[in-house]
Amino acid sequence: MQEELASLRLDTSESMAERALRTVFVNEFTDGVLDPGRPMLGPVADGGVIVANTAPGCWGPMITPEIRGGHEVTRPVAVEGAEIGDAIAIRIRSIVVTSAATASGNDKVMAGRFNGDPFCAAVCPNCGTEWPRTRVEGIGPTAVRCMKCGADATPFTFSNGYTIVFDEEREIGVTVGKSAAEAMAEDAARLMALPDASIQHPILTFAPADLVGVATRLRPFLGQLGTTPSVAMPDSHNAGDFGTFLIGAPHRYALTAEELAAHKTDGHLDVNAVRAGAVLICPVKVPGGGIYLGDMHALQGDGEIAGHTCDVAGAVTLEVSVIKGLNIDGPILFPVAEDLPHLARPLRRTERRKAVALGRAHGLAGIERDAPITVIGTGANLNAATENGLKRAADLLEMTVPEVMNRATMAGSIEIGRHPGVVRVTFRAPLKALEARNLAAFARDLYGL
Repeated sequence: MQEELASLRLDTSESMAERALRTVFVNEFTDGVLDPGRPMLGPVADGGVIVANTAPGCWGPMITPEIRGGHEVTRPVAVEGAEIGDAIAIRIRSIVVTSAATASGNDKVMAGRFNGDPFCAAVCPNCGTEWPRTRVEGIGPTAVRCMKCGADATPFTFSNGYTIVFDEEREIGVTVGKSAAEAMAEDAARLMALPDASIQHPILTFAPADLVGVATRLRPFLGQLGTTPSVAMPDSHNAGDFGTFLIGAPHRYALTAEELAAHKTDGHLDVNAVRAGAVLICPVKVPGGGIYLGDMHALQGDGEIAGHTCDVAGAVTLEVSVIKGLNIDGPILFPVAEDLPHLARPLRRTERRKAVALGRAHGLAGIERDAPITVIGTGANLNAATENGLKRAADLLEMTVPEVMNRATMAGSIEIGRHPGVVRVTFRAPLKALEARNLAAFARDLYGL
């Protein structure tokens, strides 16, 4: 596969140079599978803009058996000049929630309705049709019906769920009672603002109401943002934790552990710092990179501990630029300053003056110039993800893993992106090391260095 992709590089680059667009508008979605063999949109120019209308992730696609990936992400967009071994910096210019309400909660898997994996291999329990087309009949958790035989065919229901409504400004959400949830279920597609091209059933249809009167704040971000993997795989499994479900799986998207490690790009992050103002840098493993996005969340605490959060539709604007030859295996994040751990934040002027004076008092000519960086690690569990993140950071900045461990302890933090296996390794790194990898400009712009 890698040889075939590499052979396409020259032709793809030449065609991009002739027809690259400054702005690409995206209102198309995949069937839940990221496939490098399928045509991409664009290309968008290096330095250009992608504007996308995203569909809700998780629950809607999870109850729609014909969607094969657990999410419904946008059709990938090629980027001018992006070649295998490069990276693409994605500046998140804006994220706007368009849904007025949604539903979510812990999931309960329905036995007999999938082939090894309920996220990507749904089967009708009555007629045995794989990825059956379904329709909605009424409301509630038995409303999704096979179009061939009429059987209740959803692979998931709630073990504990809620319906939440948002204020007009999309600043506050409140969970509602059963009667309000059922009224919303009757108008689910409109309230969730499903994009025209979306085929998912709106999760408001299930009308869950186990949590009532709970208020919370909104702070939207993208659970999926990244580049296309170099082999076809379900979108929700493009990560080191969910991807392990593909190893030796009984369905057509099965991979070996070695194939998963080589081909995934870790675009399914669920890191709540991937929000407006941040910069996410992603590996390029196919010609053009193939930027895709989706799974917008209205809010989420670290870890997405319930397994799911408030999935919403929304409008997103991204600015993309190519970094030649960075050769990274997974994402790098420059969060907005507010999202940096306390110890990773750049020293204030007064703090720096004190540090310089303290160093001189003990024989130092000066102190290190540094800047924050976050390296994403993924793995089958949080320990494996942490090890992966530390190794990626060490490789990126030409340090040893023990040095990264020390820096993350004394000038950073290890934070959970998603339980069970996505972490953020954040620390202040030497500015000269970032400059050597053409990354310093992102830190300077975001943190005023």
